[in-house]
Amino acid sequence: MRPGRRNLITDVAGLRVGNAEDARVRTGVTVLTGDAPFTAAVHVMGGAPGTRETDLLAPDKLVEQVDAICLSGGSAYGLDAAGGVVAGLRAAGRGFAVAGLHVPIVPAAILFDLANGGDKHWDESPYPGLGRAALAAAGADFALGSAGAGFGATTANWRGGLGSASAVLDSGITVGALVAVNALGSATVGEGPWFWAAPWELGDEFGGRGPAPRHDPGAEPPPAKAVGAATTIAIVATDAALTKAGAQRMAVAAHDGMARALVPSHTPLDGDLVFAVSTGARAMADPLADTYRLGHAAASCLARAIARAVHAATPQPGDLQPAWRERFGGG
Repeated sequence: MRPGRRNLITDVAGLRVGNAEDARVRTGVTVLTGDAPFTAAVHVMGGAPGTRETDLLAPDKLVEQVDAICLSGGSAYGLDAAGGVVAGLRAAGRGFAVAGLHVPIVPAAILFDLANGGDKHWDESPYPGLGRAALAAAGADFALGSAGAGFGATTANWRGGLGSASAVLDSGITVGALVAVNALGSATVGEGPWFWAAPWELGDEFGGRGPAPRHDPGAEPPPAKAVGAATTIAIVATDAALTKAGAQRMAVAAHDGMARALVPSHTPLDGDLVFAVSTGARAMADPLADTYRLGHAAASCLARAIARAVHAATPQPGDLQPAWRERFGGG
């Protein structure tokens, strides 16, 4: 496989991503939407998720497609961001047609960034406005690192961030990943510059340093963050035609990428989850073999996207943790 032209989830044709941030609050929102509604599913592996409208993504539920997916900081407050996205989509005439109205379907997930040093004493929640602004900003190109839902994110030892990556398979199918990394675990081996995801790096997309020369596989790193102040939330997408059940299998497989890139991951104190999206633009020539390859590509893309998030994060005033590039530069 090779990266797509942008090496972003928007290499899946028809998808767009927008970011919005509030530097005072040290938080943000990221929205994935499309030129048309798309099939979506979700799989949760963490023990402390925060979500909206994820039950309807189950294969046996009525709604087959959604209009957008919202990733937000803010813990439970951040779920309000989806309301802003809904308002923006409704104004654009998007949504599930019912009773003469359009009801936009916007599943959402949140991460905990309430203990990152920002001013959280707002009178009115910033999240509906951030959600609507992120939707309005949606396009094929978007910022990584300290942007969107990753703006106020942290990991065990570094600033977290927003990451993305893509892959084009030999069959022509495109797969992409988008992730807000706010993990209890670490994306690097100890305090060094080497990323756990290094074996899956394509080119030098997160520095090209390769795997760590050595590490202690029995080491037990203590959580460096406040208990509960975590969660990595992700979306994997493809142009391959998938049912909701097929998309859910892709989400399950993509969790392997999270485990490859964050140590530890899927803890009881993280709300780790993966949404999966299919635009349905490309039929699978060999459904069995292509499904197998899709899972592998989704996991690889997610691992790469996680490393890219931490690699791209930049220092901000009032940081409680250093940015990776502050310590090791951009390479």
